[in-house]
Amino acid sequence: MTSYGDLSALYLNCTLTRSPHLSNTHGLMDRTIALAEKQGVAVESVRLVDFDVAPGVQPDMRVQGWAADAWPDELWPKVRDADILVIGTPIWLGEVSSVCRRLIERLYAMTDETNAAGQPVFYGKVAGAIATGNEDGVKNVNRHLLYALQHIGYTIPPAAETGWIGEIGPGPSYLDDDSGGPQSDYTNRTATAMTWNLLHLARLLKDAGGIPAVGNVAARWEAGERWGFDAG
Repeated sequence: MTSYGDLSALYLNCTLTRSPHLSNTHGLMDRTIALAEKQGVAVESVRLVDFDVAPGVQPDMRVQGWAADAWPDELWPKVRDADILVIGTPIWLGEVSSVCRRLIERLYAMTDETNAAGQPVFYGKVAGAIATGNEDGVKNVNRHLLYALQHIGYTIPPAAETGWIGEIGPGPSYLDDDSGGPQSDYTNRTATAMTWNLLHLARLLKDAGGIPAVGNVAARWEAGERWGFDAG
């Protein structure tokens, strides 16, 4: 039987609501967290808005004049060490939250960091996305998240996203009484598929030692290696 007990997962909630106040996005994230923990995965859940994270695309924005930046010392180590990253966001005007956009920018800031093979530090890790709201936009939000995550180096498994929306316009949120959110068969099915697919792929990558370091090491390209590519 496959074991997942040596895997770690970080769930980053990009709600606009600070702890300990209710977050509907957190409510859906908890469903997949519970499933991952049942398989022995070490899971940590964090609300980005609880931290003083500066905007920008540098690893440490204090160097750019910001008085405080929790990203390099408090949040980045959690991201760096996790085998699995899941980003959850509410939907506002059909898009990710402002907090989520800031997270993507800070992840992008770390793309010069490398792993032991010289690849971008996100190689060999997997990622997924969750969106909640009472307006249209689940697939739009998640496609933007998954594109950004694969672009910086994460591996995205099949069906790596889930979400829930209530009645479009002012209406119930996921955890509201009689919203139907926790009972949504589609949401529960896709949340289950996302969680298991993340675990399966993380297991395969960890056992394989990550993505082979062929054709994807910038330093070796700059040194003249071309891995069979012919520019003509």
